[in-house]
Amino acid sequence: MKERVLEEALKQAKINLEEIELVSVSISPGLPPCLSVGLKFAKQIASQLNVPIIGAAHTVAHLEIGKLLTEAKDPVLLYVSGANTQVISYEGNKYRLFGETLDMGCGNFIDAFARYINIGFPGGPKIEKLALESKNYISLPYVVKGMDVSFSGLLTNLKQKYDKGCKKEDLSYSLQETAFAMLLEVAERALAHCQKNELLLGGGVCCNSRLKEMAQRMCAERSTRCFIPPNNVLVDNGVMIAWLGSLMHKKGIRHDIKTLDIKPYERTDEVVF
Repeated sequence: MKERVLEEALKQAKINLEEIELVSVSISPGLPPCLSVGLKFAKQIASQLNVPIIGAAHTVAHLEIGKLLTEAKDPVLLYVSGANTQVISYEGNKYRLFGETLDMGCGNFIDAFARYINIGFPGGPKIEKLALESKNYISLPYVVKGMDVSFSGLLTNLKQKYDKGCKKEDLSYSLQETAFAMLLEVAERALAHCQKNELLLGGGVCCNSRLKEMAQRMCAERSTRCFIPPNNVLVDNGVMIAWLGSLMHKKGIRHDIKTLDIKPYERTDEVVF
């Protein structure tokens, strides 16, 4: 499988393996088995080609690839994926978190509810489709605590309402309106706190059309620019890891192939870049 993925990537890039001058690999954060498999294969390639290897944090990679592919210069990043939900910006010579989930990532929350109502995985696109069939908002817990959000109580409440007979369409619509409003409240507060006028979206959940619409509307109301990369770059992808590795190498960052290891629990504000 790994070899086939590499072969396909080289084919799409229209280059030979021998033309590679740097190997970048995601080392944080994430599931240890997945990160370990990727690192082992990356080390194998770097050793075979005798080229440098760079370990990249994929949370930071979302921000950097977004800046590359849009006109964003110094944005606040609303990063919403399966396991991660964070509001990130570069302040004081490092990446800092200005808000995050206190329990589960927004994507995992949506997927968990989708599984509960038996519409399968991945749940995000299916919930989005169901939401388009309703305009009936059902009141749900709105949990913003300071600059952080929480989804576990919202998930429990949705399950309870479903068990009492509420329609999937109404609940899907209400889920999106509530959860996305929570995210954008924190993002807007971060924009004000950091005195920045650019919002950049990143992460697979940001492929959702309603979240994009709400983000654009919020930014328009506060005269802030909203930047949204293409969907194939919003989700986790190899391009962003390659780009961040290239930036790190140009800044003089070097990693020893023998000691480079995964950091499954590394937080965005712990990344040195």
